[in-house]
Amino acid sequence: MTDLAVVVVNYNAGEYLSRCVQSVVDRAGGIDVDVLVIDNASHDGSATAAAARTPQVRLIENETNRGLSAAWNQGAREVDAPWILFLNPDAELVAGDLGALVRAGDARPDVALLGPVIRNPDGTIYESGRVFPGVVQAVGHAFLGPFVPGNRFTRAYRQTDWDRMTEREVDWVSGAAMLLRRSAFEQVGGFDEAFWLYGEELDLGTRLRNAGWKVLATPALEVMHVGGVSTGRSRRTHLEHSRSIYRYYRKHRATGWRRATLPFASAALRLRAELVARRERRPR
Repeated sequence: MTDLAVVVVNYNAGEYLSRCVQSVVDRAGGIDVDVLVIDNASHDGSATAAAARTPQVRLIENETNRGLSAAWNQGAREVDAPWILFLNPDAELVAGDLGALVRAGDARPDVALLGPVIRNPDGTIYESGRVFPGVVQAVGHAFLGPFVPGNRFTRAYRQTDWDRMTEREVDWVSGAAMLLRRSAFEQVGGFDEAFWLYGEELDLGTRLRNAGWKVLATPALEVMHVGGVSTGRSRRTHLEHSRSIYRYYRKHRATGWRRATLPFASAALRLRAELVARRERRPR
């Protein structure tokens, strides 16, 4: 049994995948790490290239694209470490090390999920480690966030005033890099595979919190995440994101009288996706 398993689900991530897995090996921090890449039927040769360059990598190649949640669950079944780091292929470890991240988890037996500091490619902080928004806050963020990012709803939801250089208990963390306590992950049944691409980390954080576990954001490790390398940014991806958020709302928030709001929520999220996609198509 190793100290930590790192599971990376790849889909046409190109050279980013090679940099990702090499950074895992370079920043092991003195612990035994099992590195597993699940390739979701890529056609760019990125998975075989990464495995050839970094011999420590184990590779499983799926014949079809199973989606992110299903492939992550598949990877979890193939490893036996007490901690599992789920990592995006366009993420690279840039400061700290995995040993420090695991020790931060070991020091908190009440914590099931840890999220490292996430940086954008320009070095700025990506605001991982967020709260579960109420309905008003969620609506305000959804429709103002893409156009007026400094609005009060988005700032409260993202906890913008926190610099991320101190530990803090949060509700959920970015799926770009998530350290899971295996026993807690199995207790709640792993990822919900109905979330094919987006929203799976929000759903998992909710189920872990509901089961009594805590979620911790920590600066023990810093990860640079490019974002969108495998999926791109298109009308299709925005629509898929909105469908996942609707699925989350229906599963976790639309209880009692809120069931009546489901048709409105579906239409509103579809409208938001169309508006954001149209904005991104405009020449700048």
